[in-house]
Amino acid sequence: MTGTVEPLDVVVLDDGVQSVAVRLLSPTPQYGYYDAEIVIRSDFVNATVRTGFNADDLDDWAAILEAVAESDTEAAETDDVISGNWPGEGRTAYLTFIAEDPYVVEVHDAPSTQISVRVPIDLKAQWLDGARERLMTARRALGL
Repeated sequence: MTGTVEPLDVVVLDDGVQSVAVRLLSPTPQYGYYDAEIVIRSDFVNATVRTGFNADDLDDWAAILEAVAESDTEAAETDDVISGNWPGEGRTAYLTFIAEDPYVVEVHDAPSTQISVRVPIDLKAQWLDGARERLMTARRALGL
């Protein structure tokens, strides 16, 4: 896949009131990274920040999704909270996904403005299925 395409949502965390999404802007990597943006929508703040990710980052997102799925199915009474940064912290804007009740997504514009926004999102039970499907769609679109 080459050239320009319509933006593809790789990550969508949306409860109908507030949302955080990561949109792929170009299927052609530059210096090993795909151009993307993080989009926040809520009654309080609407913002977009550029980011980038690579194929390994998609594997990391899959691992976060699997960890959440496993913690949801475990009957053990534990106070462990699943969380993870995506894409990897430090090189670009990134999300910190926290599997609490409700879920929380922090958006960090780390290397640039140092601004962070914390967005609680009341995700429905089926959100994991949609997240996995988006990930598979992104991998297919990128030829991975």
